[in-house]
Order: sequence, then structure tokens, then C-alpha cells
Amino acid sequence: MTDRIYIRPITFAPGPQQEDGKAIRLAGGMVYANRFAVVLRSGGSIAGRWLADVDSIENVLAALPESIAEEAQAQWANLKLPHPPMELGERVVRLDQPQVMGILNVTPDSFSDGGEFLDNPEAGRAHASAMLEAGAAIIDIGGESTRPGAPATWEGDEKDRVLPAVEYCASMGAAISVDTRRAGVMEAALEAGAHIANDVSAMRHDPRSLELAAKSGCPVILMHAPGNGEDLHADGNYSNVVFDVFDWLRERRDAAVAAGISRAKILLDPGIGFGKSLAENLALINALPLFHALGQPLLLGASRKRMVGALSNEAEADKRLGGSVALAIAGMNAGVQILRVHDVFETVQARNVWRGLRDAALTDFSDLPPV
Repeated sequence: MTDRIYIRPITFAPGPQQEDGKAIRLAGGMVYANRFAVVLRSGGSIAGRWLADVDSIENVLAALPESIAEEAQAQWANLKLPHPPMELGERVVRLDQPQVMGILNVTPDSFSDGGEFLDNPEAGRAHASAMLEAGAAIIDIGGESTRPGAPATWEGDEKDRVLPAVEYCASMGAAISVDTRRAGVMEAALEAGAHIANDVSAMRHDPRSLELAAKSGCPVILMHAPGNGEDLHADGNYSNVVFDVFDWLRERRDAAVAAGISRAKILLDPGIGFGKSLAENLALINALPLFHALGQPLLLGASRKRMVGALSNEAEADKRLGGSVALAIAGMNAGVQILRVHDVFETVQARNVWRGLRDAALTDFSDLPPV
């Protein structure tokens, strides 16, 4: 049986001084963790669980079986690993604080905007400009709907949708991500001015994608989706969704590195809503701090997803702002670096208030008299 180890941060502090310095800065960001659950999984079942703080975790790790000792130490180091800024064309995107990625769908059947920007480049341009003005660090352009049951898109059609949007966003000096699982679209978009390849299949759909991304040197976003064919939502069967997605993302990270992609260029996305039930999505959101143990920046894409409707009397996609912002804040509290959202202005405002609270928490008020 294969043994697996997981180190999950479970308790957090506003700042390190509240814990007399006994807290780690999670992934070099603005979240501090001070207690951890170390979980041993054997053959798919939980074989052991230990609680530790910053002082005791080394003793817990030292007592683990030799077969997983090296991986445990790597995960502990990864939880503390800061990530350098991404240089994306004219823009530099820092990863020591949450950043907002604005969604620009140029599809006829998007669940969210219903094709508003497909045949109206002026509307798309205005929307992209508004997102940038509102504080979006990156614009993510997609030309294929990946909602459950959506038909596959021919590569030529996808290029026709995506490339004009890439070009007008590039003309604004935007940092651009292209949301595609086809190497031909990826290559054309990068040549047209895109900077990041965001692949919902984690570069499994097109066998040329890994080689292309390695050759281009662009950052890549690898998202978890259980389906291995056209239907990315298929085969969502998990023994433990959190640990199964963690293991899957680790395997895709390692496959990307083996293909020649630098680890410094890899971001990971747990794939909220892709082949997962409401309970499984909620479990992943609650477990997001664990995924920093993979040593890569994290992206959370939960905006207007079905789970928000399921928790709010089946609210339609355009009525899910409050829930979407709540999930974005959950991501910020978990130290997620990139939040992929439809509602940029509101999410940036929430992020700015969140950051103000975090900054203020770094001031030590312990010398003030009790109230």
C-alpha cells in the first residue's frame, strides 16, 4: 500500500506577534498559521493524525515512517515558501498578496454572460478596460464554455473568438491569461500577446500542450478536473476529495516539471465545480490552506459557480455576487494568490478592505491597557 502524508494548517493568527512569533507566514503571503494537522493516509484510508504547533511539528515529522519523511519535510518547507512576482509583459503581478483575475468570456453560451462579448468587440473592450480600471491584475480570456453538458468547440472557432480579444486587451497593456485546453489556441494566443496558459484539463487534453508551454516559458495554470475526455466533469468519484485532488495536482505538477516547465512557472487550481458535489466543493474551500504544501501559487475560481446558487435558493448566475465575494474572502483567508472572478470592482474592494485589516493586525497593541 502507498503511504501519503499531508500537512494542513488548521489554526490562524492575525499576525505573528499575537503568537509571540510562533506562526508561519503561509506561502509568503498575508496569512499566518500556527497549528497544523499532520495526516497519514495509507491505501486511501486515514492511518494516523497528529496535531502540532510551530515548536512541535519537527518532532512529529521526525517520527513519521522513513518512506514519507522526505515528502513531509518538503511540504513543511513549501508551506513557508514565498513566491516571486510574475512578470507578464508590461505588468508585474506580486504574489505576496491576493490578486484579482477578471473573466472575459467570448463564447455564445457562457453560463454567466450569455455571449454578451462574443460578437461585440467594443463591448468586450469596454468590459476589459473597466476590469483593469477596477483593479484586475490579469484578464482571463476564454472561448469555450466548460459548464456541464456544454458542446466541444472546434479549434478554429475558438481561435476566431479568442484572438481578437487577446489583441485588444494587449493593446491596453493588460496582463493576459488564455483559458484553453488546445495547444493550437494556446500558441496563437501567446503569439498575439497573451502571457499565461490557463488549462482546465491541466494539459491532458492536447498532447502538444506541455511541450508548447515548456518551449514558450510562459506561466501555466493547471486545474483539477476528473474527466479525461471531452467531458471534464465526468468520473468525479473520490475516496476523500481533498486528498484525492491534492494528489492529482501533485502528479500534474510533476508531469509539467518532467516536460520542462519550470516549477516557478506553475500555478495550481483545485477546480471548484468541476465534477464535484456541493459537499465536495465546500470541503475543498475549507481545505485550501493545505494546498500550499504543494509549493505552488494557488488560483481559486469560484465566482458565480453552481455552489453559490445551491446555497442561496437557486439564485441565477447574475444574482450570485454576495456568495461569490464570500468565497473570494474565504480564498484570501486561506492565502490564495489569484482570485478568478466576474465581479472585479466588488472583489477588489473586498480585497482592499481585507488587506487593510491584515495590515492593521500587524501592529502590536499588547502594550495598551485593557478596555
